[in-house]
Amino acid sequence: MIAAIEALERLTSLTPDFPQPGVLFRDLSPVFADAEALRAVSLALVQGSDAASIAGIEARGFVLAAAAAALTRRGVMVVRKAGKLPPPTLRRDYELEYGRASLEIPAAGTAPGTRVLVVDDVLATGGTMRATVDLLRLAGLEVAGGAVAIELADLGGREQLADLEVRALLTV
Repeated sequence: MIAAIEALERLTSLTPDFPQPGVLFRDLSPVFADAEALRAVSLALVQGSDAASIAGIEARGFVLAAAAAALTRRGVMVVRKAGKLPPPTLRRDYELEYGRASLEIPAAGTAPGTRVLVVDDVLATGGTMRATVDLLRLAGLEVAGGAVAIELADLGGREQLADLEVRALLTV
């Protein structure tokens, strides 16, 4: 876990005023580009989880979920922006820190009752993860928890997820 935190602190790049003024974007692309950092972060995210599958939230959550799933021999599912998956899908609209969005998952494909760990790069206001959790539950899946590389504590996202155990590797 220490290697993962050190990698996040050392490699995450910061871009002020992106995607809009006032937002400090934390980009994990340099973490993804470093094989050892990606491995350390991916494994740390799923450490201790008994989930059979890992759900990655578009788009950076895909990278972390796929890496973690491959390293731990689990299934992976993708949570996509609306209109990116063929029908039938299940959909959830939600608010994020700078607008509105919608997420979708395939309506079939993962057996009901499967335990799923939700993985993303950053927890900000919690809207994206809340929508994902609600969507997975709507599909009959059991959400085992959430895991993020970085939590932005001052945005209060954890409060939207009070019914869920959420782990953050780094809180800023």
